[in-house]
Order: sequence, then C-alpha cells, then structure tokens
Amino acid sequence: MADNKVSTDILTGQTHSKLKEVLSALDSGAFSSTRRMLNSLQPAAIAHLLSSSPPNRRMLLWQIVDKDLEGEVIQELPESVRVQLLSDMNSVELAAMTEELEADNVADILQQLPDQVIQEVLAAMSTQNRSRVESILSYDEDTAGGLMDTDAITVRPDITLDVVLRYLRRHEELPNSTYSLVVVNRGDIFLGLLPISKLLTCDPGMTVRELMDTDVVAIPYKMKDQEVASLFEHHDWVMAPVVDESGKLLGRVTIDDVVDVIREGADHSLMSLAGLDEDSDTFASVRTTSPRRAIWLGINLLTAVIASSVINIFQGTIDKVVALAVLMPIVASMGGVAGSQTLTVVIRGMALGHIGRSNLSWLLNREVQVGIINGLLWATIMALIAGFWFDDPAIAGIIAAAMVINLIFAAMAGAMLPIILKSMRIDPALAGGVALTTVTDVVGFFAFLGLATYFYA
Repeated sequence: MADNKVSTDILTGQTHSKLKEVLSALDSGAFSSTRRMLNSLQPAAIAHLLSSSPPNRRMLLWQIVDKDLEGEVIQELPESVRVQLLSDMNSVELAAMTEELEADNVADILQQLPDQVIQEVLAAMSTQNRSRVESILSYDEDTAGGLMDTDAITVRPDITLDVVLRYLRRHEELPNSTYSLVVVNRGDIFLGLLPISKLLTCDPGMTVRELMDTDVVAIPYKMKDQEVASLFEHHDWVMAPVVDESGKLLGRVTIDDVVDVIREGADHSLMSLAGLDEDSDTFASVRTTSPRRAIWLGINLLTAVIASSVINIFQGTIDKVVALAVLMPIVASMGGVAGSQTLTVVIRGMALGHIGRSNLSWLLNREVQVGIINGLLWATIMALIAGFWFDDPAIAGIIAAAMVINLIFAAMAGAMLPIILKSMRIDPALAGGVALTTVTDVVGFFAFLGLATYFYA
C-alpha cells in the first residue's frame, strides 16, 4: 500500500471529476494531455481512476501511466483489476516494476500470478530482492508471515542512543512506517522495541536496554491475519514484530497491512451476503460476471423449489381458503428478516473473535427470548390486521401462531447456522444467508399451512 493515502471522500470526488476529464481527453485523441493529467495524480488516485473505468478504457489508461509510477499504482488496485493488468506484462517488466516496492507488497502481487510466471519474475530480480521476496512467499498468504515486511532496523540492547543515531544516519532512508526500532540479541531473538520518540528526546548516553519497551507482544508467524488485525485493534498498534517458534525475529507487520486485511474482511462479508466474490471487478465483462452470479442464482432456485414443495403439500387447503395465499409471504418474510438480524450479529461476533463455546449458550438463549418477544408483539399486530381484513378469527389466530413459531426458529437458526457451517469448513458469510432463507421459508410455510389445515380440514 502506498504511503500517501487520500481520504475516500477526496478520492471519490476527484475520481468522478477527473474520470470525465481524462476520458474526454482520451476520446478526443489528445494522448499527451491525457498522460499529463493522469500522471499528475497520486498513485492511489490513479488506481481509483483505473478501477472506476470500463475494461477497454482501463487498458488504454494503464498504457500511459509513467513507468516509475506503475509499481505504486499496481499495489493500490483491487486484485481482479490488478490481475487483468499484470496478465499483459512479461517477467522482465514485472521485475522492473516491483524493484522499488517493499518485499511484502511484491509478494502480494506475485501471489496472484501463475507459479511459472512467479519463478520467471523472481529469476529476473536482483539477488537481494529475490531473497527477501522468497522468504515471504514461503509463508501462507493469510498469516502474519505472509503479511510481514522483512525490512526492520534492529539494534542491540547494550549500545547507547548516540551509537544508534550514528547508525541510523548511515541509512539513506528508513523503511516505511518505522515508528520503533526492534531490539534483538546477537542471535536475533526479539527482546523489545525502542520507540523513535524516546531515541530523539532522551539522553544520548543512555543505553537501549534502559529505554526499550519489553512489554510488547511479538506475533507468531503462523497467526491468522484476522487475529493479527484484532490484536492491532485492541492494542492500538502501528507496528508489531513477527517471530518464529524460537522467538527469532523474522520481520514486522505494520498498520497499512492490517488496514488491507480489515478492508478485505469487510468486502468479503458484504459481497458474500449476495454470494459474490469480494474481489469482483465492478466493471467486469458480461462473460466473467454471468457465470459467477449464475451459480448462486441456481442455489437460490433450488432452495426456492424446496420451499415451494412445502406449499404444494397444502395445495388443497390453499384452494379452500384463498386468504392463506395472501398472508403466506408475510410469515416467511418476517422470519427471514428476524433470522438475518441474528445471523449478522453472530457472523460479526465470530469475525471479531467474541463468540466461543463458553458464551454460545448465553447468546442462543438471548436470541430465543428476543424471538419470543418480537414474535408475540408482531403476531398480535398481524392478528388484528388479518382479523379485520378477512373477518375471520381463525385465520387471525393461525397467522399469529405461525409468526411466533417462525421467529423463534429464525432466531435459533440465525445463531446456530454460522457455528454449524464453520465446523463444516463452509464460510458462514457466503452460505449462511441461503441456508437461513431455506429454514425460515420451510418452517414458516409449514407452520402456517399446517395450522390452517388442522383448523379448516
């Protein structure tokens, strides 16, 4: 991720105005003017502009991005757009483009390419860069090892601050997001952190050991990225060291990496509710978009057929009492909304690490109680409406009872489905909504039509 971030509002406003201006210049054939306008923007703004353009225009704009900006721009792009642009570059071009990027960002880019291309790009890199990138690629992408940057300035605990300052002055520049120096022993075992603020304000004659912070928790390289993000959130960290099983320093994770993890998690949760990929390109082609959506539309169709088969069982009752067909969707809809509320709370709690075996029963009990209260409240209101509407006390009682039953089941399903799906290694955010809809529709229809059959048979 680039260092100079601009706010979402600024980016969005800038993109809409610049997109119109740049595309207008592009359509008129004024390539020199288009190039000048495009490359005057910050890398993050150029990336946002590319992401906001249809594929054909995007490729033309990418061709006129200055070579020295390509690396910074490419790391800001969504994965789907990034892969599209990288697919037209050869290994030498990729190696040159990523030469000035941090090793963790280079690894992020390479991980989206075929293995053969990765090896070709690595072979085209300098020995030092190749070694740094290979060390990160050896770790799983969704772990602290895959997130970390191997660039970290280390110091020994027995030297003075004056020595540290002279050592730092030998560097042309410090690694990005260097808020603290990492203190290690001669075996590179992590000992603590020396904040830059203390280094600059304390007596130069003091030793690192006297000032270093030893309460810092080092992150195991195997820790999942979501857990890393949770630690950063809870402790307000901007940087954390990453160590192996023996405590040896491997690298560091910085706040910009964590922001990426949080953003990807939010995109995943949002897009998965509709059965879509969080990396979906907003301007993907019809050929790409149709199959992805067709799969989940097919799954939803299957669940709808299951719900309809329940209705078919009670076809005779519906033929006798037409009002049932009018009121039936209300029962299913109320259950679906109530269940979705619980499902969303539970999935969020799981993502934040708040839910476990110790508190699951309490959560389930609360949701059932909420389901009963809301069920009784809205069942009473709906019973009054139905009774007045159809002038039939029986149908008023039936829909009231069915709503209470469905809201209770919806609360239980919303609380339990994410746990069950996760135990089956199925993403709750992706499959939870479809499973919940099936449960609430089937239970709602069965309760409503079953009770109607009993009273009207």
